[in-house]
Amino acid sequence: MIRLRDVTYLVRDHAEALEFFVDALGFAVRQDETFDGGWRRVVVGPPGGGTGLVLALADDGAPVGRQAGTDVAFFLETDDFAAQHERMLRHGVHFREEPRREPYGTVAIFEDLYGGAWDLIEPPSA
Repeated sequence: MIRLRDVTYLVRDHAEALEFFVDALGFAVRQDETFDGGWRRVVVGPPGGGTGLVLALADDGAPVGRQAGTDVAFFLETDDFAAQHERMLRHGVHFREEPRREPYGTVAIFEDLYGGAWDLIEPPSA
């Protein structure tokens, strides 16, 4: 078996990133350790498993929030679009559009804390 465990996600500040991913999106902190020399490893991800994000502090000039240019870089799947959408709105997440129904599910594009595009999507019921 092979699977994608974690991916690096560039951030400007660990505290603001944790607030966004944990409070607004509902992710869990999987690791938050500081090692000798002050290097900090922070990993968040959906509760219950799946690929995590290593929240890495970006160097000056790094493309924070632009990992995929202007395209959607990440696809956040939920089994309750309405509840997740409401949670995110309560936490000030900016949606670029109103939710819409497509053949592949209910979807809306939202922005992360740096303006990067994500899809929130609930696949159709089986």
